[in-house]
Order: sequence, then C-alpha cells, then structure tokens
Amino acid sequence: MAVKSFEAWDYVVFAALFVISSGIGVFFAIKERKKTTSREFLVGGRQMSFAPVALSLTASFMSAVTVLGTPAEVYRFGASFLIFLISYAFVVFFTSELFLPVFYRSGITSTYEYLQLRFNKPVRYAATIIYILQTILYTGVVVYAPALALNQVTGFNLWASVFATGIVCTFYCSLGGLKAVVWTDAFQMVVMIVGFLTVLIQGSNHVGGFDNVLEQARNGSRLDIVDFDVDPLRRHTFWTIAVGGTFTWLGIYGVNQSTIQRCISCKTEKHAKLALYFNLLGLWIIVVCAVFCGLIMYAYYKDCDPWTSGAILAPDQLMPYFVMEIFATMPGLPGLFVACAFSGTLSTVAASINALATVTFEDFVKSCFPHLSDTLSTWISKGLCLLFGIICTSMAVLASLMGSVVQGALGGLLTGITLSFWVGIGAFVYPAPDSKTLPLPLSTEFCVQQNKTTTEAYQLSSRPVLADTWYSLSYLYFSAVGCLGCIAAGIIISFLTGRQRGKDVDPLLIRPVCNLFCFWSKKYKTLCWCGVRHDQETEQDYLDSGSAWKQGVESGLQNGLKQDTLSQIPAYNPKDKSYPKSVQEKTTYF
Repeated sequence: MAVKSFEAWDYVVFAALFVISSGIGVFFAIKERKKTTSREFLVGGRQMSFAPVALSLTASFMSAVTVLGTPAEVYRFGASFLIFLISYAFVVFFTSELFLPVFYRSGITSTYEYLQLRFNKPVRYAATIIYILQTILYTGVVVYAPALALNQVTGFNLWASVFATGIVCTFYCSLGGLKAVVWTDAFQMVVMIVGFLTVLIQGSNHVGGFDNVLEQARNGSRLDIVDFDVDPLRRHTFWTIAVGGTFTWLGIYGVNQSTIQRCISCKTEKHAKLALYFNLLGLWIIVVCAVFCGLIMYAYYKDCDPWTSGAILAPDQLMPYFVMEIFATMPGLPGLFVACAFSGTLSTVAASINALATVTFEDFVKSCFPHLSDTLSTWISKGLCLLFGIICTSMAVLASLMGSVVQGALGGLLTGITLSFWVGIGAFVYPAPDSKTLPLPLSTEFCVQQNKTTTEAYQLSSRPVLADTWYSLSYLYFSAVGCLGCIAAGIIISFLTGRQRGKDVDPLLIRPVCNLFCFWSKKYKTLCWCGVRHDQETEQDYLDSGSAWKQGVESGLQNGLKQDTLSQIPAYNPKDKSYPKSVQEKTTYF
C-alpha cells in the first residue's frame, strides 16, 4: 500500500489544534484559580449556559471513529445511516423529558448516586466499577484506532499522535476542569464541521458536482435508504436503526455520566434541556456531513475500489486515503482533515477523563473521606484527572496488542452484562454472513494493476448453531438485549425475593413515562404509576418550598431515603428550576 506523507503545512495546521486546546485549559486554570471547590472543578459551579454545553455534547459523542467510520459504512452499505436522525430525536427527547429532570433536581453529581438512593450501595458500586472499566477500554480504542488508520494512509507518526492526544487531554482537563473541557469541545466541534465541509466541497468538485454524486449513488443502490424488513439479523433496516439505535444511544445519553455531568452543569434546567435539543441539531449536521462524504467517496471510487483492489488494508482507511488524494496539491488541507478527526478524539477522551475523575471522587473518595476540605477535594479531583489520563493513554498502547429490587437490581445488572457480552463476543468470533449484512457491490474494473501481497483470512472450520442466528443479530440490538435482559431478570428476581410496593418508592426518584403518553387522563396516569405516589402533597410541598435534595440525599445515602430525612436547605429553586450561584458558592456538600 502506497503511503502519502504529510507536508510542513499539514503539521502546522494539526499542531495548532493541540496548541489552542492546551491554551484553553491554561486560560481557565488562571481565570478560575480563586474558586477552589471540587464543585467548581467538576461541574463548573452549575453556572454553564446551554450553547457551549450543546457543542460539547455533540463533539464528545462524535469521535474520530465516527469521522472515519461512518463515511466508510455509507460507502459499503448505503445511506441508511440517515435513519439515525430519527433515533437521535427519540434519544434526546427521552433524555430531556425523563432522565434529566430527575438528575438535575436531585443535586447529585455522579449518576450512580441515584442507584444507592433507589436500591443500595452494592448496586451503586457495581455500576460505577463497570462504568470505569468500560470507559477506560473504550477510550483506549478511540485513541488508538483512528491514529492507526491515519498512520497507515498518511504516514503520520502513530505513537506521536497517541501520546500527544493523551498528554494534551490530561493537561487541559487537570488544569481547567469541566469548563476547560466544555469550551475546548466547542472549539473542536467547529474544527470538525470545517473539516467535513472542506472534504464535501473539494470532493464534489472532483466528481462533477453534487448532482452527479446523487446520480452515481442512486445507480450504485446507495440511496436505497428505507427497508422495513423486521428481521433482527439484518445489519441495517429501518427497525434496527430506529429501535436498536435508540436503545444504543439512550444508554449513552440518558444515563451516561459524561452527558449528565455536563447537563447538570447548566445554570437552569431549561438551559440543560436547550443544550440537549441544540446538541440534537449538531448531531444531525455531523451525520448528514458524514453520510454525504461516504456518497462522494463512492462516486469517486465507483470504478476502482481501493479496498478490494488492495490499495488500502481496511475500510476505516477509506476516508483518509480519499482526503490525501483530493487534497494532493493543496498543502495544509490534509492536516485540517486530520485535525477534524482528532478533534473528535480529543473531545471524547477529555470528556471521559473528566467523567472518570468525577465518579471516582463522588462514589469512592467521598464515601471513604466525607469531611474533606474544599482545597483538598479540588487537588484530589485534579490528581484523578491526571491518573485517568495516564491510564487511558496506557490503554491505547494496550489496544495495539488486541485484535479487531436490591437482589433484582444486581441480578438484572449481571444478566444484562452477560447477555451483551455473549452476543457481542459471539458476533466478533463468528461474523454475520453477507446474506444478513448485505454489503453493496464494489468495482475494480478500471483499477491500475499493481503488485501486491494478499493474505488468506483465517477461516474457522465450522460454525456453531448460534452463529447464523443469535451471533448474527444486528449490532444495534446489542444494547437492547442487555437492557431488556436486565429489566426482565430484575423483575423476576424481585418477585421471587419479595417485590417492593409502589407506595414505598420515593416519587422524587421516578419520572413516570406514562405522563408523556397519557397526559389527557389522570385515571390512566394514576393506574400506570403502579402505586408510586406522584400526586402526593408531600412531594409537591417539598418542591414548592424551594428546598433542594442534596442534603436530604446525603442523609438518604446513609439511612435510606425517607421523607422525614429530607432537610430543608435553600438551593434548588423549583420555580426557576435552577441552582443560584450564591448558594453554590456558600453551600458545602459532604
């Protein structure tokens, strides 16, 4: 495979991304130096506005894997990825209306504090440990995979990019806290959009304009977007994306620490909701850009596919290979695209480091040392950012060695994880046949013949019975399998061991879904509440009194949440749905 090298201007543009990102961290370290509480460092004092948070949310979950992987997916399987626009809409709506109000009004910082309030400590700690392990593994792959793809196509130094990413993210996370992460993400989001737009404009010019792109895509069956086949083994259909995609992304947005942490950093609940809805617009823009980049690539390579012809080794190298070709005579623009890809990496890694530090501090450090001073808490938080920055960077190195009710809660958690791992690992070992994934045809008819070395892929001698059924399940249903398995096992075990009565569940811990769909009938709403007293006067009186949960949460974490333990403190304002700045600065928690 021929490797095209960067030029001086490409390195200058790429280096500017890291310099500016680091500069934002230094700026907030200086600006916020007098604010010494861990709350300021971890959640920005709950005084962020919606605009930067919206950009930050979009940038964090549109990683370099998306920048490189989605266009390649569209190139191979068609533009059905556009159906994700529907999934994202459902996800943001449910997160904003169901999950966010509970977390925001509770005053908790770690999402896993909720699990102790609703269930008990073992559930909380189990979920926290799983989150930490999963996030470290994911972050390592997010750093290494795109760096490898770019290295093999552009010649960009693999380990230099890996360590630069880890060092820069750790640097500005440790210095500036959440505010530095959010504003750096906002800058990186702009870089991502500019990078995509340059590829779209130059790429469409190379293939004869946008109309020709659509014509070639239509001729190649890339615009057959909607397929209503209900077969769950099919890779992409309307149902796998709309339903499976919603389950997948709801886990990322609805209860993910990284998302919720930035939402609760907003000055009011309204700002938090606006951040989510404007983030939806950002998600749509990124997905549309990525899809059209894939279509332009297909129009460009329709007669000579670089993957099947051996010019590249893997589909995730398609996008950088394409960029190096269309910008061959324009120094600096390949560097802009690489900056675009690494903006996704930086934002994802930074958000992960900050979230890991937060859950570790809130769920473990504070539990063991509840009376830490503000200054010491802040330094511990910064130390945790440094620690997890080192761990995540080390995980990227390890990635290079890898191949491509209480009883009910715990039982459900383990069941969901087991099912997800079972189907996920099975699908990795026994990939679904082409009859289910339905890759679209690629041509090498007009490729220039070149000497190349081919290797025979290792084939397993036999496929088990489950290989063409359970293991061939669309990857978008993996989260649904885990979620439904957790719910089913939790319900069964709860009934066997003694279910909890609805009237014993604190209504502040539950956001009834039925209120969204049965809003016209109090009778049906009450029936669907399953005995939880959402209409009781104590709840409404509590909110109307202008009190916040946090001090009551603190007691509840130790004694079990009960109405008579909720202390009245002037923090959360239910009328404005906000946390006043003065209270945030004066109130000491834990």
